[in-house]
Amino acid sequence: METVEQLVSFHHIQVQLSGGAPWGFTLKGGLEHGEPLIITKIEDEGKAAHCKKLKVGDELININGSALYGSRQEALILIKGSFRILKLTVRRPAVLPVLLYFAVCLFVFI
Repeated sequence: METVEQLVSFHHIQVQLSGGAPWGFTLKGGLEHGEPLIITKIEDEGKAAHCKKLKVGDELININGSALYGSRQEALILIKGSFRILKLTVRRPAVLPVLLYFAVCLFVFI
């Protein structure tokens, strides 16, 4: 049986934040918790909000050119090590038409 990841396409979005910490977003999850690294909050007036590319729910997959392997601790070290510029790549599910979404859900849960 196919997984949801095999049925849903994803967009990879590259973001560059400038000016130094604080960057204006919060992460949750990681290998330690058996979950992907997900952006759970974007501060209203923070750098992440001003770039207008990041969204709550985006999965963090790359920091400053370093691929992440799911560890939140690894991500925090890379983020804190960014002095003036923070380059991120996030993964976001492509928007599916409603009927296709329900078809995927039915297929996965049957």
